[in-house]
Amino acid sequence: MSIPKSNGSLVVTQLRSPINPPTLIEYKNYRFLIADAPSNNNLQLYIQEFEKYNVTDVVRVCDPTYNSAPLEQRGIKIHDWVFGDGEAPPSNIVHDWLELVEKRFGREVDDKRPTIACHCVAGLGRAPVLVAIALIESGMSPLDSVVFIRERRRGAINNKQLKYIEGLYRGREELPILLRWRHPWEGHGHHHPGGEHSESHATEAQH
Repeated sequence: MSIPKSNGSLVVTQLRSPINPPTLIEYKNYRFLIADAPSNNNLQLYIQEFEKYNVTDVVRVCDPTYNSAPLEQRGIKIHDWVFGDGEAPPSNIVHDWLELVEKRFGREVDDKRPTIACHCVAGLGRAPVLVAIALIESGMSPLDSVVFIRERRRGAINNKQLKYIEGLYRGREELPILLRWRHPWEGHGHHHPGGEHSESHATEAQH
């Protein structure tokens, strides 16, 4: 953008791209920030939002669109867990995601509560699905988790992803295979230590 000066010369200034406001999702002791993908031009604006909410981790589920160094310099850890646009996450990413959620929120925290930021391209599909999985893991029903997110971020989660959530999670009393190794529920299934569950939960995640 060129701005004329009083002496007739021009001063060229570069304006930062505006950003779509990230969406804060809070439930129990969980705090997630759903966003669309930053660019190098507007990354500083996202950093301001991340610092406001004490973001400790950024989960990228789409191809990188910015240099992560400015985030890492501020102590924010980047997790590149990319999967297909409009798709459900593969079981290995669900596993890593839930491990991160448990690590950040599964213990006593001080007054400065941590937040996990998660973004895809538009912040309407892949990122909200991961947040829904975490909400279900914390005890919310599958459909309630979708409604809870959609009330705060309009247009989130497409029909294909909704069917994945409905099919894979049937309530706390009937945990899916991919989570059963973490929380072997009394009277349901068997505990699968180590990696013995991997083949079966990969099949489950495809349905």
